[in-house]
Amino acid sequence: MTLKAVPKATPNRRLCPHTRLLLRYAVASRLLILTLIIIWRSLLSPYDTSASINPQCLSSSNSSNPPPAALFPRVGSAIERSIVWDGVYFARVAECGYEYEQTFAFLPLLPLCASLLSNTVFAPLVPVIGYRAVLGLSGYVLNNIAFVFAALYLYRLSVVVLKDNEVALRASVLFCFNPASIFYSSIYSESLYAFLSFGGLYHFMNGAYNYSTFWLALSSCARSNGVLNAGYICFHAMLQVYEAFFSKKRAYLVTLKILLAAGLRSVCIFIPFISFQAYGYFNICLGRSVAEMRPWCKGSGLLKIFSS
Repeated sequence: MTLKAVPKATPNRRLCPHTRLLLRYAVASRLLILTLIIIWRSLLSPYDTSASINPQCLSSSNSSNPPPAALFPRVGSAIERSIVWDGVYFARVAECGYEYEQTFAFLPLLPLCASLLSNTVFAPLVPVIGYRAVLGLSGYVLNNIAFVFAALYLYRLSVVVLKDNEVALRASVLFCFNPASIFYSSIYSESLYAFLSFGGLYHFMNGAYNYSTFWLALSSCARSNGVLNAGYICFHAMLQVYEAFFSKKRAYLVTLKILLAAGLRSVCIFIPFISFQAYGYFNICLGRSVAEMRPWCKGSGLLKIFSS
């Protein structure tokens, strides 16, 4: 059993009919979800009321200058009220950085991308609706666009794995309307993670191993379970080793090369997550007295911050 690289398609700027159809389904599903969110939030009060809790950043707690008033505060307030549950933490990290230890449960890729969009593309909207509302808007735009690309990459990956365009299309359409679809259109990290994971696996199946490693490493910046994507590389290495022993000369040398390459790629996927945990440890634990330290700071493992 081997994982064979798929022949590269000839250059074609036009989308195939299935891709165009899936693109329409993906966009329509996001518009439907966003419409339902707006309707239900206008009819019912949300269970989570944490959206209104927005104290000043600790880094600016001593500043006496209030932020300038927005031109359309009601629009900004409506966007801010939609930031609930985990979105509150993602928006807070994007605005203020990692201030409290519980915020380290939310990995930095989504906050970094939202902050980048807010300070570049959507920067002209800050005087109009306010900075926090722009952060929320950036998160919504980013995640919904990422979802559309995730659906397209899922279709490409399914074609490679299933070798059936029709079945791949059905699977991708079902993904667009899956029961957890609202999380992919909210300020959660699921859309970015799906996009990077599907894209990384697609490039991996096409033989672009180093390029796919970069994608999968980024997925571990979005969600902690991104490190599990290293399992695909390890499994592929096992198949290559098995094949080397039965069909190639100098099997030991080939095996060493395969294992070394797989090990380095797996380490690359783990590095972003481990680096983030180390950052949290040094940010919270170092420079404090023993009495001020959290219990997990006194342990020997950096990764204890993730379970704190």
